[in-house]
Amino acid sequence: MMKGTSLTKTDIYKYLTVVVILVYVVLLMAYTSGSTKPFGQVAEKVEASLDKENLAEQDSQALKRYYGLNSADYKGVMFYSSEFSVSAEEVLMIETKNEKQVQEVRDAVDERIESRKRDFDGYAPEEVQLLDNAQIKVRGNYIFLAVAPKAEEYSAVFAESL
Repeated sequence: MMKGTSLTKTDIYKYLTVVVILVYVVLLMAYTSGSTKPFGQVAEKVEASLDKENLAEQDSQALKRYYGLNSADYKGVMFYSSEFSVSAEEVLMIETKNEKQVQEVRDAVDERIESRKRDFDGYAPEEVQLLDNAQIKVRGNYIFLAVAPKAEEYSAVFAESL
């Protein structure tokens, strides 16, 4: 006589657990991976969200001066900062050519934030607060930094643009 092949509750729970784990892994990979969108398309959306009254687009010389980075080394660079020396506001987005560059850029961003904190320490606590609340995101080969009152908003636009 042939034995019936019925699923027990335990079997069903096992299968459901496997499905949930697979969905989680797929979502995690999608969220942490980079973007297939061109840099210009992502930069356009982020730039549209910026408060240009307080931020001005910077050139490759400013990137070199402030971060020690050469814009020609990367797929794309978008850099805005305040034109006023008494403001810590900056928005930087870089798409690197490879994973090794991601850590180099991340180190330069961390160093810049610490340097700016020292610059403002003791006389501009509100600017130090902005730096403490900086939004730094790494997604694939993209590095994003926002130091601004609307940093969280800019970060959200960046994430949605990828």
